[in-house]
Amino acid sequence: MANVSVVRCSRHKKISDKNSPTVYYIKQKAGDSKVYDIHRIASEIESVGALSVEDVAHVMKSFVRAMKKVLTDGNRVKVDGLGTFYITLSCPGVEVEKECTVKNVTRVNLRFKVDNTLRLVNDSVATTRGGENNVVLELVSAQAGGSGGDGGIVDDPTA
Repeated sequence: MANVSVVRCSRHKKISDKNSPTVYYIKQKAGDSKVYDIHRIASEIESVGALSVEDVAHVMKSFVRAMKKVLTDGNRVKVDGLGTFYITLSCPGVEVEKECTVKNVTRVNLRFKVDNTLRLVNDSVATTRGGENNVVLELVSAQAGGSGGDGGIVDDPTA
């Protein structure tokens, strides 16, 4: 199991108020994660199964096309062991019922509700150490990139 590198950051409790107290929080170290595309995931699946990369990639692309169709029809897509995808609408409230039309919808959002079997757990506070959904977090210094006792305090006004 690999470790996820995290850093300790600080910011003002009320970001716009320079007189508000400083708060500290943990976030994943920037630039430390990779983006996996369909081909890379297919390669991972090929290494543990009997399907070729091309077969897995084709199935995944077909799944995405079918999922788009189901979602644009207003339905939900539940993927066992992963979660449920669904849409929500953003619409400002109006006082008169006649003025409430589909033209008022400002945004259609794609949402995801994680399946309980996929919920990830911080291994350092988990009741079962080394469980398959546990994430091992390693506090590192933001400056040096190595392990650090203080975690490297970083000011991050964007968080």
